[in-house]
Amino acid sequence: MTTLHPAMPLMTRINVDRHRAALNVFMVIVLAHWAEHIVQAVQIWGLGRPRPEARGVLGQFFPWLVTSEWLHYGYAIVMLVGLWILRTGFVGRARTWWMIAFGIQVWHHLEHLLLLLQSITGSHLAGKPVATSVAQLVAPRVELHLFYNTIVFVPMVVAMYLHMRPNAAEYERMRCSCKASAR
Repeated sequence: MTTLHPAMPLMTRINVDRHRAALNVFMVIVLAHWAEHIVQAVQIWGLGRPRPEARGVLGQFFPWLVTSEWLHYGYAIVMLVGLWILRTGFVGRARTWWMIAFGIQVWHHLEHLLLLLQSITGSHLAGKPVATSVAQLVAPRVELHLFYNTIVFVPMVVAMYLHMRPNAAEYERMRCSCKASAR
């Protein structure tokens, strides 16, 4: 592991000295979001609640959160920024998988941006009564978000697995704090 001078740019410090800690914080955020979607799915398919009443955990206490496009867009941005910021700590195969997750999240973010713009303007896609993403024209929102979260999460997990188990060439190229426990 390289020890950096405190005056080094924050992005460099995050992807070298603090990469493991930053990945852990990012994964807590990702897993908390997953938990919300899983609880919502259990509420719908396990407990038989109507979709408007399936609000996840936070939505039970703050129902307006579930219907707030700002909240969903905010999370999409956090994911996009997190994936982008942490990318330079990855090398080789892990970097490829991480960037696949980033690419998918770009689309997911654009879908949320479209939803947010519709909720702000009141003009909905395809004459729908509520804000609707492009993919929602063919799939229901709850299922769609489970799908999106899955197809972003899987390559992230693959990337982290490969990051912690680099081949010899990747290990030599690693500069981050994860190197100490890799292999």
